Amino acid sequence: MKPLKTKAEELAGPQIAKLFEISCDPLQVKLENAPKYFRRKTMTRLLALYEIFKQILDVKGSIIECGIHRGFGLMSWAQFSAVLEPANLTRRIYGFDSFEGFTQVHQHDKNTRLNPKRGGLRADCHQELTQLIKVYDSDRFLGHVDKVHMIKGDATKTIPDFLSKNRHLMVSLLFLDFDLYEPTKVAIQQFLPRMPKGAVLAFDELDNPIWPGETQAALEAIGLSQLKIRRLPWDPYIGYALLD
Repeated sequence: MKPLKTKAEELAGPQIAKLFEISCDPLQVKLENAPKYFRRKTMTRLLALYEIFKQILDVKGSIIECGIHRGFGLMSWAQFSAVLEPANLTRRIYGFDSFEGFTQVHQHDKNTRLNPKRGGLRADCHQELTQLIKVYDSDRFLGHVDKVHMIKGDATKTIPDFLSKNRHLMVSLLFLDFDLYEPTKVAIQQFLPRMPKGAVLAFDELDNPIWPGETQAALEAIGLSQLKIRRLPWDPYIGYALLD
């Protein structure tokens, strides 16, 4: 497989990390000026999530993040909500992840470019994110009302169990970033009936030859001909549909 990054792109990350490390500013000041250390792809991602979030501001329901990884998406949704709709205390952000990498890999996930393995893309950030959520709650309006929840484990099992305990749930945004076939299919099947008109169904790996399982799950669980899949001009990956 041809490399996905140029030599310059491979060098950019370490170069920025070194500049961040040797900066004379205190760490807190560096974090407060974080955009100057962002790479283009990071800003691309953040702006894409922001544009999707704006689509649901007037739609009732909570946000479901399928695939937390290191928490970029989970905490972006949380910060957008705190800034743009501080009084929306019923909008919660629920994130699903094993925090142990891929729990299972289906035949539909295998391909000639990349064969994901059990335990792949492991990011055990649960403890760190738990602490960050506590700080987040202490620094926002209505912070005594819980906003962000993480559901740890195999999503094919935790999603049905979660819904059995949260029968009130409505979903305004379902963001699918599991990468794999089985958890993506379960998420669509379980959450889609709880999404009203105007809600957003978003995919991170649709039409991606490296992650064919996500497209296969969408084909089987909903059928792509039923959706108008939109994209953002600056982002090559995310596809989303407004349910009507």
